[in-house]
Amino acid sequence: MNNTKGFNTVATVVVIGIIVVVAGLYFNAQKEEPSDSAGMMEDDKMMEENGSTHKEDSMMEDDDKMMGEEDKMMEEDKMMEDNDSMMEDDDSMMKKEGETMMETDPLTFSGAVLAGSTSKLLDFNKPDYDKAIASDKLVALYFYASWCPICKKETKDSLYPVFNELNDSNVIGFRVNYNDNDTDDNEKELAREFGVAYQHTKVFVKNGERVLKSPESWNKQRYFDEIEGAL
Repeated sequence: MNNTKGFNTVATVVVIGIIVVVAGLYFNAQKEEPSDSAGMMEDDKMMEENGSTHKEDSMMEDDDKMMGEEDKMMEEDKMMEDNDSMMEDDDSMMKKEGETMMETDPLTFSGAVLAGSTSKLLDFNKPDYDKAIASDKLVALYFYASWCPICKKETKDSLYPVFNELNDSNVIGFRVNYNDNDTDDNEKELAREFGVAYQHTKVFVKNGERVLKSPESWNKQRYFDEIEGAL
């Protein structure tokens, strides 16, 4: 009897111990589960934060892209404005040049043109000469005799080619007949006014004043130099 009672007591103690151990394991497991849940919640939070960060980064990239496009559009607008301004400046310059040309060369002449287009050499007549003298043009006179071989050579080789090459409307020339069958009273009076004693004499007049007189023969370069110096 006593042995049986002792055995039952030991068995009871063992069962209780097993129950205590199992209960301890269960409680420990229950304590660890919240920790895992918290860890999962933290992981979820980190994922959300990372997702939010990526979203913000994407938004920033989109903003940078939009700003870049806006800068590009502003640059293109500025280029268009600059082009418009340049076109306006060109139009203004062309208008001014046109006005200047009209202002600097308003005269028309009726005499025969012997040479030149912009800078004209005319066969002398009194009305054209009076217009030219009254203007601010440089008036170049060449006293020519039809019987003079020097006059023929100089006009052909130098005088005519120079006026054909000149491109200045502020210069006008007249071939004035001198002591030949074509000389009229106006040309005789002009020769007396400037004291011309020889054919192939050159006289330059500007603003009503004589600025040059030369009886010697000139080549092309001398003509260019003297005209440039008198302008």
